[in-house]
Amino acid sequence: MDAFWIALTFTVSQALVLGIWPNARLLSLIGIHLLILVPLGVAMIVVTGLHRVRLNAYQMRSAGQTAAVAMALGLIGAVMAILPESQITPAGCVLFSSSFLILSVGSRQVLRDIVLAVYRHGKTRKRVLIYGAGQTGQQLAAALATDDAVEPVCFVDDNPTLQSLTLSGLTVYAPVQVPDLIVQKRIDRVVIAMPSVSQPVQARIARSLREMGCEVLSLPSFADLIEIGDTARSVPQMQMASLLGRNRLEKELPGVSDTYHGRRILVTGAGGSIGSEICRQLLTCNPQSLVLLDHSELALYAIDKELSDLRSPVPIVPVLGSIGERSLMRHILKQYKIDVVLHAAAYKHVPMVECNMVEGLRNNVIGTRILADEAKRAGVARFTLISSDKAVRPTSAMGCSKRLAELIVQDLATRSPNTVFSMVRFGNVLGSSGSVVPLFQDQIARGGPVTVTHPEVTRYFMTIPEAVRLVLLAGSIAQGGDVLVLDMGAPVAIRDVARRMIEGAGLSVRDQDTPNGDIEITYSGLRPGEKLHEELLISPDMITTPHPKIMRAQESHLSELEMANVMKDLRRIIESRDDKAARALLDRWIEGRSPTGPRLNLSNE
Repeated sequence: MDAFWIALTFTVSQALVLGIWPNARLLSLIGIHLLILVPLGVAMIVVTGLHRVRLNAYQMRSAGQTAAVAMALGLIGAVMAILPESQITPAGCVLFSSSFLILSVGSRQVLRDIVLAVYRHGKTRKRVLIYGAGQTGQQLAAALATDDAVEPVCFVDDNPTLQSLTLSGLTVYAPVQVPDLIVQKRIDRVVIAMPSVSQPVQARIARSLREMGCEVLSLPSFADLIEIGDTARSVPQMQMASLLGRNRLEKELPGVSDTYHGRRILVTGAGGSIGSEICRQLLTCNPQSLVLLDHSELALYAIDKELSDLRSPVPIVPVLGSIGERSLMRHILKQYKIDVVLHAAAYKHVPMVECNMVEGLRNNVIGTRILADEAKRAGVARFTLISSDKAVRPTSAMGCSKRLAELIVQDLATRSPNTVFSMVRFGNVLGSSGSVVPLFQDQIARGGPVTVTHPEVTRYFMTIPEAVRLVLLAGSIAQGGDVLVLDMGAPVAIRDVARRMIEGAGLSVRDQDTPNGDIEITYSGLRPGEKLHEELLISPDMITTPHPKIMRAQESHLSELEMANVMKDLRRIIESRDDKAARALLDRWIEGRSPTGPRLNLSNE
């Protein structure tokens, strides 16, 4: 095609300058020049490799090579024009050079658009908004410009000098326009392309985008991809409504700023998935101080650094230690004059606690008793225990430990005139450490299989922001001894979560109906202590709360004397590390256990 453009543009250019129609006479004047220029032009194109550049890879560098060939041909033509008895003109050679450049580059662009249109015909491209119009964002837009599966739609950047400009063919908008852009431009995914911005800032941007229902990815710089092998980091979230089986409720739950404003707050388990999100949300309530407690040095360091990087005026105090240390709990509550305790510290992984039953009981039960006792002794205004749906008719040691922790709080609530004790009970939290979502994501990334324990297993699910909003809300509406439960809709089958995540990754499930699918779902069997279906309530009796999505459960509890006997026996079991005795104690006092001895029925049935 380039050879044709050389012959055509040289002929037409000379015809225009000489004032001769393209005919036999013109060809006799320029024929020898064509015989020289066309082979030379083809030779230069072959040397530069332009004939091997694919259409979708023809960018500015290739256009520059075409320009160099055009200039060289123009110069050769001009040299021939000044030779004696030459019939062509230098002006015609200048016109020839520029017109060849235009037609050569333009024809490739047209052909590329035609080829891309053919490839994209009938396909639904994922529409992407690029957050960050700097170097990385522009490189990403250029890389995606010819992709037949992904379509970059626009940029968003907080730099006012870039807003309203067009970069790499895309318009740059301000961040305040994001909600409208997502709706108007039907955005499917947002990519944060700001590798130079700190992680806390990226996390804050990602969190606000997730609340709009977006799937969010964070992209490192392309230099980092080469130098340290980094990859695009998922900032957490799939289409939550699909995985939850219902609409998310963060916006339906009322604000709680007034309850925590100006208060001195202690968060235990502050480095965990729930505890760290509690800390983030509490900072927006402007408490007087925020004390972070965790026994994991690494987890405590991470959340302390993240919160400190936010430059909040709220004093943040990291404390390394365990809730099982009575002297430390007494010191913290007295030293920092704590008003509110949000108790998220616990061993929560069902199989792990099942293998380490006594240690799980020591941490989850004795630790809760020590902290609650010291909170009551210090006159703390509010104490909120974060519990689990696994505490309802539990079959696992972890669930039993959480139910015993609930019974401790219920017991103290009946004889504590100064401290309001309450509990919050919810199901599995999407994206928390050890939950199925990050596990499935890793398995999908490795090419499968995705492992589900049982084809019929179901769970209640909620997002981390929903769970934390409920925890904070409990502290504002609790009246003492309350068990607050979020209306989480219907339970979701785990196999459906696995299928949706595989399909959400653009892959297909391999099964009997689709043997050529990408990833298989396998079943490993229920692990010790696991149930097919979790419950949120022990008794069906409910009391309404100021909010229709939150229920207050009416559940019986142990008397003070019975609770004292339980704690006495439990301390003896922990001293002896007797798993058999621990199981017998749980069978006796916890509703829902398979009894091996006398068991107290605590339900209202």
